[in-house]
Amino acid sequence: MITTLAVENYRSLRKLIVPLGRLTVVTGANGTGKSSLYRSLRLLADSARGGAVAALAREGGLPSTLWAGPESVSRAVRAGEAPLTGTLRTEPVSLRLGFAGDEFGYAVDFGHPIPSAGTPKVPSLFNLDPEIKREATWAGPVLRPAALLSDRSGPAVKTRAADGSWHRSTGVLRPHDSMLSELADPQLAPDLLTLREHIRSWRFYDHVRTDADAPARSTRIGTRTPVLSADGSDLPAALQTIRETGDEEALAEAVDAAFPGSRIEIAPSDGRFGLQLHQPGLLRPLGAAELSDGTLRYLLWAAALLTPRPPALMVLNEPETSLHPDLLEPLADLILTASRDTQTVVVTHAGPLATALTAGAARHRVELQNIELVKEFGRTEVAGRESILDEPLWHWPKR
Repeated sequence: MITTLAVENYRSLRKLIVPLGRLTVVTGANGTGKSSLYRSLRLLADSARGGAVAALAREGGLPSTLWAGPESVSRAVRAGEAPLTGTLRTEPVSLRLGFAGDEFGYAVDFGHPIPSAGTPKVPSLFNLDPEIKREATWAGPVLRPAALLSDRSGPAVKTRAADGSWHRSTGVLRPHDSMLSELADPQLAPDLLTLREHIRSWRFYDHVRTDADAPARSTRIGTRTPVLSADGSDLPAALQTIRETGDEEALAEAVDAAFPGSRIEIAPSDGRFGLQLHQPGLLRPLGAAELSDGTLRYLLWAAALLTPRPPALMVLNEPETSLHPDLLEPLADLILTASRDTQTVVVTHAGPLATALTAGAARHRVELQNIELVKEFGRTEVAGRESILDEPLWHWPKR
């Protein structure tokens, strides 16, 4: 389980180190950095698939994603005795992301490309692509020399082999490739392979579509689906998989809790599956195309959260969108049920959802971590944190 998330210089996250629990609920007003925290987790997941640099480039590269404020804010500025002014940069350009838990830790440091010596034959058009300057993995919650498992500086990498010896190589990595995606060898770097597969199991759901043309409203080819797709297109198959190989009782209870007396049915036709919802008082079931946005979204969350194949980490971004307030408590129960099997992070604007999660955590025996984000001088802070002594212990690998 991840116990610490650290981000530095990513958008409004100038220096943010937060603890994570079995269930972590992130709240805050609009513009306080909740979406940036969510995206930082996605960037870490992209690193394990070799896509972090491309993801940053799609956001406009480092010029668009780097912290845009000063490196520090003086006491006089904080006290309102002096204006906020720009200062010359004294530190190298660096966007850093990392996490750690009881078993493993990982950190990556992105920076600007270094121009090649001499004049290139063809000027590069990829100058927005950041480079990976430093990467490291370690055992345990805190980076220290004795716990280091792999260390990458530029193109040079050293990894701890299965017998405890160090394997060193030079020039094997390109600036935009992560060692997680390129060097996970079961013999030379078994711990790196374990960590990579752990991160690749993370699952993200962000604004699942429920509009009139949403994929979830159409019939689809039916095949066993233990994991709901990100766009929800395989919703009928995912629900049927839960009924046959997962917790069918929990699914039925979740539907009844949200829509009393209702039940779902999956109707097959020539190999295609269609979703139907039976409700009291109606002479026929409603198809997915007839369901309201909120009803369909709730069923999508049920399919995602009751998955028969729980991931190591599931991250939900604003799951309350388009849900009626009466559905927030059943949704909270679904999230708490899922949190017993998988670590979960919920980023939400909805105070009632956060309240329901807090109230139900003890009943479900789930460790809950509440994080409220606030904005101070343009930078994201954790509400109620008075000093760095309130932060989890964290060390970045140095360039």
